Amino acid sequence: MTDERSIYILLTNTGTLFTRVIQTYTKAPYNHASISFDRELTELYSFGRKHPSNPLNGGFVKEDIQTGTYSKYPNTTCVIYELRVSEREVEKMKRVLHIFIRSRQKYMYNLLGVLGITLKEPVEFSNSYFCSQFVAEILQRSGIKLWNKLPALVTPDDFRQCEQLKLVYEGRLREYQVNPDR
Repeated sequence: MTDERSIYILLTNTGTLFTRVIQTYTKAPYNHASISFDRELTELYSFGRKHPSNPLNGGFVKEDIQTGTYSKYPNTTCVIYELRVSEREVEKMKRVLHIFIRSRQKYMYNLLGVLGITLKEPVEFSNSYFCSQFVAEILQRSGIKLWNKLPALVTPDDFRQCEQLKLVYEGRLREYQVNPDR
């Protein structure tokens, strides 16, 4: 690929009750996944809380590592991975993403899908996603296939175990600084 670019996958653990419940089952260190098109994580998207203080109101969100939910949980831990992709794949991802952005009000959080993972049965609804399902869906619809499973079965830990992803940072999210030498 001569026109290579990078996208970034952010996995986080805020320590919330919901995260701790998921962690009890998964035993994974991170239970939320987001996708970004820049190393600074300014274009960061996922499915999660629409309002930091209300865990029951979820859906498509543009996240901000300085404000919103992450500011409410300053001890959030994270890992950031880089995935090298072509310029064309980035263009495809952004086209798919803009469908979500334009229709953001109609998307809901797929809580039953999270339960489906525990049963190893995909639970899919129109306009309903959970975080890692959304990120996997963006990648898959753009022609990037990292696993032999449906996006509705992809967990945040699947990203952590994926050999195509390169570790960029691990630690407290609030301490993340972009290294200009990279």
